[in-house]
Amino acid sequence: MSTSASSTVNSGAAPANSRSRVILASLIGTTIEFYDFYVYATAAVLVFPVLFFPTGNETTALIASFATFGAAMLARPVGAIFFGHLGDRLGRKTTLVASLLTMGIATFLIGLLPTHENIGIWAAVLLLILRLAQGFAIGGEWSGAALVATENAPEGKRAWYGTFPQLGAPLGFVIANMLFFVINNALADPAAPGIASEAFLSWGWRIPFLFSAVMVIVGLWVRLKLVESEAFERTKQTGKVIRMPLVEAFKNHSKALVRATFAMLATYVLFYLMTSFTLTFGTRPTLETAQANAEAAGTPFDASTYVAGQGYTYNQFILMLVFGVVFFGIFTLVSGPLADRFGRRRTLIWTTIAIVLFGFTFAPLLGGETAAVMFFLALGFTLMGLTFGPMGAFLPEMFPTNVRYTGSAFAYNVSSILGAALAPIIAVWLWGLADGSPVYVGWYLAIAAVITLVSLIFTPETKNVDINE
Repeated sequence: MSTSASSTVNSGAAPANSRSRVILASLIGTTIEFYDFYVYATAAVLVFPVLFFPTGNETTALIASFATFGAAMLARPVGAIFFGHLGDRLGRKTTLVASLLTMGIATFLIGLLPTHENIGIWAAVLLLILRLAQGFAIGGEWSGAALVATENAPEGKRAWYGTFPQLGAPLGFVIANMLFFVINNALADPAAPGIASEAFLSWGWRIPFLFSAVMVIVGLWVRLKLVESEAFERTKQTGKVIRMPLVEAFKNHSKALVRATFAMLATYVLFYLMTSFTLTFGTRPTLETAQANAEAAGTPFDASTYVAGQGYTYNQFILMLVFGVVFFGIFTLVSGPLADRFGRRRTLIWTTIAIVLFGFTFAPLLGGETAAVMFFLALGFTLMGLTFGPMGAFLPEMFPTNVRYTGSAFAYNVSSILGAALAPIIAVWLWGLADGSPVYVGWYLAIAAVITLVSLIFTPETKNVDINE
């Protein structure tokens, strides 16, 4: 069977989309989407517990904030069905433009929301609605970007091309968090440099959300220049476009849906533990500091219920995270050639075994001194790149062209519920259960990785499939 990535390669004709356009269009959209998600994730730690969920208890407010963060994952499969249907029926280009526009509008509107002080509980309700809109949009974004990359890739380089939409995750993280870093420092209160200032809490936090509009305009300009992939055009010309792609996917590709869903589980759990949980754990004051702050403020303090963290300032830890994310970006790109040479399945199996072992380093490394924490972040984000990178090709290759958008999007986003939606909440609960130690959080990651490992063992290799079949 031919291993060509497109019919244009088979015929020797010039590709409809240039390689640079394919790479840029798949990269810029996911960068914007992940930027929007990371902006929300950062605000969920720094801002939303205070401005939208003032419960009077720090841990309860944080869990409520993370609950809205995770709620978007529930909307993602709905978005996957909707945009997947459009993508398999009408084409990749139109669907990618629609998902990006939806995400951008929702993010921009979050930056304009009144807070709990202004409208009470309705502030949290509106935040939840816009968060669900974000999840709905990203439900269709990733798969479309992955299909643009892989369906237009040269022969033997599908995994390499598939890493470019994946690269949007580390790039979006760096842009979002460095913007928050700059704004937080520019508006810092000299008397309390480690605490968010009144100016930051009043209006500074809104800037990253409003800035999303600029990025979306750039992304739309790039994507509107795309033409449809040869694989989809061939499906249209041969009359193989299906009226109900989701029904077809469940009827004839149910095993692929299950395998793809659980193949992503460890990736999602690792992804959100390394970003959301580590930021929370790293910046939560130590017991001694929290007690001293309470005494200075003249407020009661119950040491028996307080869950302590590492006590880094936000500025300190965000720079440590950015350091780790550099490894994420590098090894995302490294994973592509590895998966093209050795196969997606083999590359992911060995990486997942490493993730299982990594889960047992949470207590000694993340809970250790600064050098240990830095090593932990570098190692965790390296594994993140190696497991996330090949997914850009691996999941789409499990499905034929006429259900590829729906199948890969549905599996990817259902996995987000099992892995990403629950991960921050479970992690905070396990952290408290272990009296401030991250040991149980690491065990949770190891268990998720074992489940993924079983799924990968029963999944066939996709390296040599014909993307046009």
